[in-house]
Amino acid sequence: MKNHLILFIFILAAHMSCQQQTTNQVPDWPKITSETKPWTRWWWHGSAVTKAGITRDLESLKKAGIGGVELTPIFGVIGKEEEFIDFLSPQWVDMFTHTLTEAKRLELGVDMATGTGWPFGGPWIGQENAPKTVRYKTFNLKEGETLNVPVVYTQEPMLRSVTNMVYQLYGIYKVPGEKITGSLKEPELLNKMNRIAINDIKEPISANENLQALALDQVRFEKPLPLQALVAYSDQGETVDLTDKVSENGKLDWTALAGDWTLYAVFQGWHGKMVERAAPGGEGNTIDHFSKEAIQTYLSRFDSAFSGQDISYLRAFFNDSYEVDDAQGNADWTPEIFEEFETRRGYNLKEHLPALFGKTNEETSKRVLSDYRETIGDLILERFTLEWKNWAETNGAVIRNQAHGSPGNILDLYGASGIPETEGTDPVSINLASSAAHVTGKNLASSESATWLDEHFLSTLADARANLERYLLGGINHVLYHGTAYSPADEEWPGRLFYAAVHANDRNSWWDDFAALNQYVTRVQSFMQAGESANDLLLYLPMYDLYSASEGENIVHFDLGRGAFEESNAYKTATWLKDKGYLFDFISDQQLQKVQSNDSGMQSGGLNYSAIIIPSSEYIPLKTLQRINELASQGVPVIAINNLPLSPPGLYDLENRKASFENGIRDLSAQETLEIVDFNATGLEGLRREPMVELGLEFVRRKYDDGNCYFIVNQGKEAIDGFVPLSVEARSIALYDPMTGKKGVGKTRSDQSRTEVYLQLLPEESILLVTSENEMTGASYNYYQPTDEAIDLKGPWKVKFVKGGPELPDSLVVDSLTSWTAFDGEKVKVFSGTASYSTTLSRPEGNADGWYLNLGEVQQSATVYLNNRWIGTLTGPNYRIFIDQTELLLQEENTLEIHVSNLMANRIADLDKQGVFWKKFYNVNFPARLAENRSRGLFDASGWQPRPSGLLGPVTLTPLKKM
Repeated sequence: MKNHLILFIFILAAHMSCQQQTTNQVPDWPKITSETKPWTRWWWHGSAVTKAGITRDLESLKKAGIGGVELTPIFGVIGKEEEFIDFLSPQWVDMFTHTLTEAKRLELGVDMATGTGWPFGGPWIGQENAPKTVRYKTFNLKEGETLNVPVVYTQEPMLRSVTNMVYQLYGIYKVPGEKITGSLKEPELLNKMNRIAINDIKEPISANENLQALALDQVRFEKPLPLQALVAYSDQGETVDLTDKVSENGKLDWTALAGDWTLYAVFQGWHGKMVERAAPGGEGNTIDHFSKEAIQTYLSRFDSAFSGQDISYLRAFFNDSYEVDDAQGNADWTPEIFEEFETRRGYNLKEHLPALFGKTNEETSKRVLSDYRETIGDLILERFTLEWKNWAETNGAVIRNQAHGSPGNILDLYGASGIPETEGTDPVSINLASSAAHVTGKNLASSESATWLDEHFLSTLADARANLERYLLGGINHVLYHGTAYSPADEEWPGRLFYAAVHANDRNSWWDDFAALNQYVTRVQSFMQAGESANDLLLYLPMYDLYSASEGENIVHFDLGRGAFEESNAYKTATWLKDKGYLFDFISDQQLQKVQSNDSGMQSGGLNYSAIIIPSSEYIPLKTLQRINELASQGVPVIAINNLPLSPPGLYDLENRKASFENGIRDLSAQETLEIVDFNATGLEGLRREPMVELGLEFVRRKYDDGNCYFIVNQGKEAIDGFVPLSVEARSIALYDPMTGKKGVGKTRSDQSRTEVYLQLLPEESILLVTSENEMTGASYNYYQPTDEAIDLKGPWKVKFVKGGPELPDSLVVDSLTSWTAFDGEKVKVFSGTASYSTTLSRPEGNADGWYLNLGEVQQSATVYLNNRWIGTLTGPNYRIFIDQTELLLQEENTLEIHVSNLMANRIADLDKQGVFWKKFYNVNFPARLAENRSRGLFDASGWQPRPSGLLGPVTLTPLKKM
């Protein structure tokens, strides 16, 4: 009996121990750090800053919930020239080190642009390190003839100055359907007689006075171009290099041999791209991105400036997108290209100049072009990105790089970055930066966010939230606003502004509510930076289809959501996968070489993936095909969409490579793990997907030790009130509301195939949920259902204007809610700021567990107080807030006060109607996003009617019972 008792106690203890191991408390919100908060790009106009002003700005951003700044000096303010500080001068470095000291004190992070404006460049970049372009001429000779004209090429002069041009959006922020009156290469010019002309410009660029006012974008001087090669091609297939037979004055000493000959003369031109939006001390040539000497020369100026300085607190050096070729012509040459081409591609490019310039059969031309473009891609990766990265590491920093727009494999360029960064609004393109972070083992992927959301002063906090959510759903977990302009405290409203921003500074009328949005983003990012990505599939990017595209240019740019990529099968496949609920990461040829098979399928960057997807493609390198074959033979599923690739790219040793390629395709076709799927298929059988997409829900998923975390946004038009299926099994699920901070154990149900969780989400609402393989204990997440009709709070309402300008309108009492611009008097029509709406109400009869207070229409953000207690801040698009009656918030008699802030628009329109000089910036000054708001090339709001503002209602109170 005693032994049985001991055995019973032992079994009971073991059972209790097991129960303890499989029961978890609902986890708290993750720890908040400077990186979990959103950051902002911080522009210094003309670097006209003071130490007191720097401290003031940083403290203001800290209070608003910003976690860090990226410092980018840009063009100056007209009239403040005496306050300009030249970039990298001792005084500038003093301001920079003060920034680092103050940011450290405030626990704010700091990145800095590796230059001013964009791209990299400045006055210390001479002609030898500036971007180059290729030019060529052809000459025809018959047997026995000599060339009677000199082999010379005189570059035609040209000038692009921002002050001459009508600024329009041509790229990833272009408004759909907008009529463009110019082009990126040939922009529309302002109809003025006093345009800046090439004859007004001295060479070198640094010799010109007032470069801020000149705002040079691209400059080419008339000059003879250096000959790079002269090669003769006969109709019999012979090739003769005649370069060393050309004298200094261009005279060719050669008599044509038997046959008809075409001579190709290749010259090195000067692209002429200047640094865009340059700050004082930063104006000048951009660099040759394919030259190691150019980037080393450029960075040496930073070494000199920072010598003896402690910049160890700096986290990262930043590079804005490539944007060298948003100009006339392309930077498609570098002096070492012939040598680099032969070393990398295995044959002499000089023997194939007709193919390079599209003068041979299409197949050969495509292959030579592909090789040329691949070589350029190699150079921008190795000679620019990696050189810059290595330099940054010697300064104890990483690089944050916007690789898009570059003429190279964007995944390799992003992957070489410490923090890959994207921009734009295209969901598929956003995945490129996050993919590169995932497959190369980087935890952070960032975004330039809230750029050109709407016309100036019309962007709402709801617009910003939607934009940020698009990045978060694309795997980005470190968003940066675009952005905040340093502005002295005593500068007249609206202060200093950047032309493509949402104006996230304390001059904005919604600034006091901005912190609520930032807290929301911080909560989401605290989860999205924890754990690891849980994407299932690797989507191969057939870069050589883009390299081989038969275009009229020598290089192709990897632009986001437009051009060749948007038209590619890879883009279409990615869109199809997203629509079906599959999670994937793009992967490049180089990155695929590092993938290793394992028990889960395969691993890259420390993450597990279950299958490789190959979009319908024509070209794939033999080395890539071999690696896919190896993985398939090790049990990794390979899914080809429509067909297997058809050929290896490039020209070298083509017949032998084709034979090896055909063998590789036969081997892959014989693999049991290969499946060829029709693009019209309903799905990929046997692979995990999230069926919640069929409900209009978009999501991103991360893997934790004990389960998964989902960030879900209801992008549908209907509210979600019911069970939502997940692809993962879970014993319990915790729900977290990132807007309110509330959390609890959610209601779930399971069958043998899947787990479902109960969600209540209005359109545009979001939720975080964490699954666990163990049972969670703690408070339940509360669900509510209305018990009666909504009660209309009719007022009367006392309206008091509490903050803003140009003047505070008088207080008044209204019986019904309408835009305050409809009130009597002129002050209300031009006012931008905050008004308080207050009323009294009795607690409705009946028992309720809580109430939904719905503010109806709000223009544009609101903070709610009940009996002098803060209830919450609403940034839209929904203006519903929960009042918990278990906290006895609603008493017998109550005072409800709602602070509503409108946009800057009405006050700005008033300034323009008065002709006030607030568009006071050099360079691009202040262009309009939309043509209808453009006057004399600049933004003009003088024709605007007062925008609806304030609390429009109806305000209702709905009684609720817990489900």
